[in-house]
Amino acid sequence: MIGGLLTGIATSPWMRAALRYGAIALAVLLFLLSLRRSGERAGRLAERLETSEKTNDVQRRMLEAAARRPRSRDDLAERLRDGRF
Repeated sequence: MIGGLLTGIATSPWMRAALRYGAIALAVLLFLLSLRRSGERAGRLAERLETSEKTNDVQRRMLEAAARRPRSRDDLAERLRDGRF
């Protein structure tokens, strides 16, 4: 019964055209939704990369500052006397 109904619908030229355009519209809609999701994912990844770059920059500056610090109280006193601190 259902097979005969679908065969009857598919034989009408107007219905075949409607089914064809409906399938095309559905494919375009699914493509656009997929494209939107990919764009959102790329945006989140870019934001995560920017955050990690900022974090790495701060850590690098902290390490550089630690490398320049006076090693002992005598070094600190000498720096203060020389005015290099």
